[in-house]
Amino acid sequence: MTFCSTRLRRGRAAGMVGAAGIGIVLALTGCTSADPAPEVVIDLLQEDWRHVPGVVEGVDGLSVAATGRRIVEQDGGGGQPNPPVDLAGTHLVASGDFTISTTFEKVIADATLAVYDEPPVIADEFRIEPPGVQLTLRGDDLGVAVFDGSVQREVTDPEPATEEHVTLSEPGAELAVHRSGDRLEVASGGETVASVSAAGVFDSGQLWLGLSSDDGSFTVSSLTAAATGGASLSAAGSVAADASPSADGLQALATQARPGFLVGAAVALGPLASDAEYASAFVGNFGALTPENVMKPQALSPRQGEYLFEEADAVLDLAESKGIAVHGHTIAFSEAMPRWMQDLPVDSEGEREASSAILLDYVDTVVTHFAGRLHSLDVVNEPFDVDQGTQLQENIWFRVFGPGYPAVVSRAVHDADPGVLQFINENGADVPGPRQDALLELALDTNRQGGHIDGVGLQAHVYDLDTDAISADDLTTTLETFGDAGLVVRISENDVPGSDGLDAQAEQYATALSTCLRSETCVSYTTWGVDDRYDVFLDGDGALQHGHDLLFDEGEPTPAYDALREVLAGFGG
Repeated sequence: MTFCSTRLRRGRAAGMVGAAGIGIVLALTGCTSADPAPEVVIDLLQEDWRHVPGVVEGVDGLSVAATGRRIVEQDGGGGQPNPPVDLAGTHLVASGDFTISTTFEKVIADATLAVYDEPPVIADEFRIEPPGVQLTLRGDDLGVAVFDGSVQREVTDPEPATEEHVTLSEPGAELAVHRSGDRLEVASGGETVASVSAAGVFDSGQLWLGLSSDDGSFTVSSLTAAATGGASLSAAGSVAADASPSADGLQALATQARPGFLVGAAVALGPLASDAEYASAFVGNFGALTPENVMKPQALSPRQGEYLFEEADAVLDLAESKGIAVHGHTIAFSEAMPRWMQDLPVDSEGEREASSAILLDYVDTVVTHFAGRLHSLDVVNEPFDVDQGTQLQENIWFRVFGPGYPAVVSRAVHDADPGVLQFINENGADVPGPRQDALLELALDTNRQGGHIDGVGLQAHVYDLDTDAISADDLTTTLETFGDAGLVVRISENDVPGSDGLDAQAEQYATALSTCLRSETCVSYTTWGVDDRYDVFLDGDGALQHGHDLLFDEGEPTPAYDALREVLAGFGG
């Protein structure tokens, strides 16, 4: 069958660009009345790649370089690859079959095009590989890996459902991946080189694109998408752009109850960009956000001296567009550090001096980049022993600067952005006891050494309502203790399990918020997440589990959400 050569081409066309910066070009080249409907072709080089790490837009196409992005485990081991995806820019909406074509040039080492059915879910220590296909070119070898979304035996080391390698006769030729029903056909230079199953791979009706290199760089000189077989195809941006603050959302109620008080949530860029229910729930209800992972050291600087601010900037851009305050998270932390940072030498005075300069340069670069855009910042995160002790963890900051490292970091943050409110954030210090005493003394001692700590973040993670529920009396005493010392408090990462029943969960949530709201010392309240759909963790056996700890579940408000609304609506009444 001969297809009509008429094409509707979507891109930034000179003289035809509308308010959104997108134009349509129509080229007629010999169609007849017997030809099928015109084919819509989207020139993806003309779409938005600004917030994709490692990708630079240029006149010759897209320049792609290796980023070194990896997700380390709590102990600093591992290193699951985390290749970037265009989350904040353009994705495709496709009703059926499609073809995506690209040409790679100037390939050094390797080049990968990924087409995903949904964005990956990024947790603290792992990434869930979504359904999709990855084309990786190394020399004349083309790897075709298909992930079908099935449960992985090892989440941190995902295995494709299908993987093939073919040798290309023309490595520089155009590559194309074509979906036809439940099959994926991969072509090079117009000739099919692989055909694999696509059952269950592209069912969402959305296509998310990633460009990456493991070890080198390449140029993308052409990249187009076309609908085939009568399907429809269009380009779309982040779904969060369409979300609006609600006049009766949690933040609106908080502002009425206590002006200036912030109700926030920790968020991730993937669901903000792709999940309309998640975006609506967050933007509609919250007046503050904490980036879950995109501001941690392993995300911002996976390789020494190189910085990837793109995804963090995308989160901040969204917040600014919606009038949402941002709490930065985090600078000095024992976890989520790239290997280069963890391995800085400290054995001699000379090595410690050189390493201190490197760490302080990191602090200055990061804080200067975000200066004026952050309301507050976790300067030090979880400084004490993970076993709920009171000793400082001997992380790289401790090994380089000694036990006074919080003051060193605090001064450096202040020098770069004197306006940002500084916090030390810790778990297990929500109730009176030795750990709380240690946190109070650390904050005060940091300021005695010239630091600028404004307050503490009390994470308020509740793991078991039978053993570590937070009572109103204990939290009231805690807030009085820090307030008497001249410090403010954030409830910074509250979450509560639903395993003991949704009513008990709701009651604990309400207790934390109402107690915080009644104290002038407590300036904000943040939940660690938005929707249980993305509340994932690995159990002791490494198996993926879903929690039920948050205010929304599959887009629907939980009783805990209703309880917080009642607290806010009834405050002062």
